[in-house]
Amino acid sequence: MTDTPTTEPPPAGGERADLLESLRTQRFLFLRTVDGLSDEQAAATPTVGTLCLGGLVKHLTLMERQWTGFVLEGPSAMAGDEEEFTASFTMAAGETLADLVAAFTAAGEATDAAVASVDLDATRPLPPAPWFEPGAVRSARRSFVHLAAEIAQHAGHADILREALDGQRTMA
Repeated sequence: MTDTPTTEPPPAGGERADLLESLRTQRFLFLRTVDGLSDEQAAATPTVGTLCLGGLVKHLTLMERQWTGFVLEGPSAMAGDEEEFTASFTMAAGETLADLVAAFTAAGEATDAAVASVDLDATRPLPPAPWFEPGAVRSARRSFVHLAAEIAQHAGHADILREALDGQRTMA
């Protein structure tokens, strides 16, 4: 990965355009953080924790797929097990950063297509989980806003990891 990630401009005007711009901007900033890394650097855990940059790419791919699936298919799309969730934060042997970024990009394109086509007011019940209030529902709109926030949150984590690796900062 040596090219700087790019993003196409969203369609002009309106709520959908704002959602698309938010998602695309957060993805762009996140991907800038991993640009130019080797697979070894992407798998490295340079802080006292176990997070690695490749794992964050992999985790955000899972989040894109699950939240978009939730909007399109319902709570069953968020089903997974703790092992899958935990594994999404690591790079497994044989995984490459290029492949992880390609999967993240494809998941983002699927999310963008959903943002462009779904009823943003449509709601679905959230699956039972300790972090969701029992009986809570989410609109498609709120699901996509949550996804943009999740990407931004993990971009911050990625910035810390990248700076610990080689001193580079995304926004500096």
